Amino acid sequence: MRAAFSTLGVPGLPVAEVVRLAVACGYQGVELRAHPEEPVHPGLGVRERAAVRGRFAAAGVAVLAVAGYARVAAECAEGAAEAALAHEVAELVHLAADLGARYVRVFPGGGGRPVERAEADAVRRLSAVAPLAAERGVRVLLETHDSHRTGAAVARILAAVDHPHVGAVWDVLHGWLGGEAPAATRAALAHHLGYVQVKDVASARDLTPLPLGAGVLPLAEVAAALGPLDGGWLCWEYEKRWYPGAAELPGLLAEGRACLERLIDGAAEGGGGGRGREGGG
Repeated sequence: MRAAFSTLGVPGLPVAEVVRLAVACGYQGVELRAHPEEPVHPGLGVRERAAVRGRFAAAGVAVLAVAGYARVAAECAEGAAEAALAHEVAELVHLAADLGARYVRVFPGGGGRPVERAEADAVRRLSAVAPLAAERGVRVLLETHDSHRTGAAVARILAAVDHPHVGAVWDVLHGWLGGEAPAATRAALAHHLGYVQVKDVASARDLTPLPLGAGVLPLAEVAAALGPLDGGWLCWEYEKRWYPGAAELPGLLAEGRACLERLIDGAAEGGGGGRGREGGG
């Protein structure tokens, strides 16, 4: 199992500095937030994409994933809005392939829609992009998030899609907020799992990001549920972008890497790594 961090924790940071931090702190990969306010996004030209890919490759750092914001279970009016969503997801797939990333992250975004309708739309949209993802060698991953926080909820969609190039990102915060035990999330996602986003917070009422291992999320249970997960990734997603008062990520990366290593060791031993405390806050 390998360690990555998300650029969500260092909004707007130039690619060269992201690479430098990854190398200096011992991270093997980076999850790139793909948003127009970031240096890497679907609007990049061919030369810029090649330059980004080359910089990461030269440093021996993997581009783990392109973290997009497409919401595949959202309600769209017929016509232009539906076509725009399909185009957004397809462009994320092309960007990931051009950067050499294995994965594209998308959200459910079903909101308060009837579950059956939201999931039917998600299945249809993910099924539609699956052939392109297969052609480009990318896997589109639906995150446990918002309307579908738990592994069980995401797994319903993925079972209906039933395609090897469509899977899941397990965001441990949202599964925990949804009341699902880590072992249950892991079992529900089973072969669908692409990688795991870990993080820490003070409580369910205070989601300000904390240094990894300093909060209440059951990280040791997550490690135990994962097991060795050969070839898998743990990605630290520190959500500084939404919490300006949180500590700056660069100064936390080295200790965060040490915590990830303990989690990885704990997973290899069948659990027991990490310092996260159980609790619902």
